[in-house]
Amino acid sequence: MAAAQARRLVWVEGMVQGVGFRWWVQGQATRLGLVGHARNLADGRVEVDVQGPHDAVQEMVRALTGKPSFGRGRRPGHVDSYLVEARAVDPDAFGFDIH
Repeated sequence: MAAAQARRLVWVEGMVQGVGFRWWVQGQATRLGLVGHARNLADGRVEVDVQGPHDAVQEMVRALTGKPSFGRGRRPGHVDSYLVEARAVDPDAFGFDIH
């Protein structure tokens, strides 16, 4: 039986542009087997669209929104606030892009 799929759109606000945040997101998404994108928005936020197995998507959302980790692989920048929205799974999505 295939794992249930999920998709979340996460808007992250804070010091998240120009600090390697999107590349960190891509690395985490790849590690978790997720597809989607991370892109800078004109208002200073980063939009992250992640899709894949439900548990992996939940882990990614926690990594984006939770307290930062320390040491190797830690989340760069600083997250002040965020908004998470469930979206319909896109069956044609593949790869993880940075815009």
